[in-house]
Amino acid sequence: MAYSPAARRERINPHFPKLVEMTRDYVYADVWERSALSKRDRSLVTIAALTALGWRDQLEGHIGRGLTNGLTREEISEAITHLALYSGWPSAMTAAHVATDVFDAEDQEKG
Repeated sequence: MAYSPAARRERINPHFPKLVEMTRDYVYADVWERSALSKRDRSLVTIAALTALGWRDQLEGHIGRGLTNGLTREEISEAITHLALYSGWPSAMTAAHVATDVFDAEDQEKG
């Protein structure tokens, strides 16, 4: 079952309140708000890192965030394709499936 990033945090909050607090107050309220990189660029870097590391669950939310932050599907696709040569074919193929799931869900929401 897929959850939105906020719902995923709320789901674990009863058991991991400090981790959720740190995510909210440090990761999103501080790091993501720094002005040296745009949110769009931060999303691209984050998608690249998560693809390379193979962290599927986090990648799903950040691809959605990347679209919200101005990345196009084509840019996400190109970044994942580019990474196949640097992070390995399996990580890129996994990311391609995750991205396709996100794109399909977005299409279904738009109706």
